[in-house]
Amino acid sequence: MRFTFPLALTFLTIIPWPRQGLAGDGDLARSMFWFPWVGALLGLIYWGAWAGLGRIFPPPAAAALVLALTVILTRGLHLDGLADTMDGLGGGRDPEARLRIMKDSALGAFGAAGLILALLMKYGFFLSLGAGAGRIFILFPLVSRWGMVLLAYLSPYARKEGGLGEAMTLGVTASTVLGATLGAAALALLAGGLAGLVLMAAAAGVVVLLKFYFFQKLGGITGDVLGAANEILEILTLAGALALGVLRPDVFILRILW
Repeated sequence: MRFTFPLALTFLTIIPWPRQGLAGDGDLARSMFWFPWVGALLGLIYWGAWAGLGRIFPPPAAAALVLALTVILTRGLHLDGLADTMDGLGGGRDPEARLRIMKDSALGAFGAAGLILALLMKYGFFLSLGAGAGRIFILFPLVSRWGMVLLAYLSPYARKEGGLGEAMTLGVTASTVLGATLGAAALALLAGGLAGLVLMAAAAGVVVLLKFYFFQKLGGITGDVLGAANEILEILTLAGALALGVLRPDVFILRILW
């Protein structure tokens, strides 16, 4: 079987990889097996940047620079999906109109508001992290990218004319999802212990809700919706990690018992 990690890496990030030739049919869907691993790699980079920048700059500046890094390394791919999805949901009266608006590359008021709020919330969460926040930086990108795999598997593709997201939603198999889930669970356990698994379970619940929501609003999902889901899951994972006290396992255990 073709090694698909390079495809997952270059699709989700700007990190280069030696040219492997053109992707074949089904390669993008199979590469979703590696999405949580790419998320964990991004998390390690964010962690290193946070640790280094925190020694040079005050926390607000370090948080702003790390936030910029998250956008640069991913080409703003998921933020673009969030903006298009927000514009479609906010401006369309029915699924056809929403999908048509989402295909328009122009940024509307709803998309701009979504981008501002998403970046503002991430900045606030980064600013709330302390010096030992490495585990949270690994958790939020890996959980969110695993959630994309699960959502793609559970949801039909919305556009009748097809699109990039179709290869992901129609091609992803149960074995791909299982492999991605086992990998994500192992990484989450290493990064966050029991709290990491709790955050994964919570993300799965959010994915199920998103599946039904987007089926009602759009008749399924698109590539833009997967990007929006990634942003939503990143924000919720950051919030959950802070609320559960991932940096301090004793706090997490006390809150569970309470």
